[in-house]
Amino acid sequence: MKVLVVGANGQIGKHLISFIKERDSLEAKAMIRKPEQASFFEEQGVETVVVDLEDDIETIAKAAEGVDAVVFTAGSGPSTGKDKTILIDLDGAVKTIEAAKASGVKRFVMISSFDTRREAIQAADSSFAPYVAAKHYADEWLKRTDLDYTIIHPGRLTNDEGTGQVEAAVEVERGEIPREDVASVIAASLEDDSTIGREFQVVGGSTPVKAAITSI
Repeated sequence: MKVLVVGANGQIGKHLISFIKERDSLEAKAMIRKPEQASFFEEQGVETVVVDLEDDIETIAKAAEGVDAVVFTAGSGPSTGKDKTILIDLDGAVKTIEAAKASGVKRFVMISSFDTRREAIQAADSSFAPYVAAKHYADEWLKRTDLDYTIIHPGRLTNDEGTGQVEAAVEVERGEIPREDVASVIAASLEDDSTIGREFQVVGGSTPVKAAITSI
């Protein structure tokens, strides 16, 4: 399965590329925003394509040509304003979904926020609510397609070394999770068709990733 990793230069994206390279069943294609980011992936023998999520659907669709799955790990980041939240986390996600459809890609994995339900938007503070709202509507757009989707809702992200153990279910208590473990969950989800049409929350835990994903 050839996988287009959107947001490959991000921390989760880089970990995911590494996990994909370890698997015989998966092959990575890195979608990055800047040409100078390409060398990191090319030195690992990973195909790269330079596309900005503010480009049009046709440009993103061209990047998705020849792949079997798309993973959306991109985000505007905490230092940007509400405008970038709308353009990347919402519109960028929706355009990527539409690009996958246009390119005939059926498998789509979305990395979302921990809780994107309507109640979570109302409960969020004024600085975080736009991000939750953007993720909410991107998730809803994906669920209304005929794509073979999986939506992953990770807890608070850390840069700690991954443990390879998590807790995953439709709903879990809030907690932290290393970005490396999120990437491991993504890779395991791509290999497990039982995650198709599912969404789940995931935090650090005591169950090996593969077993945790299988048990959802």
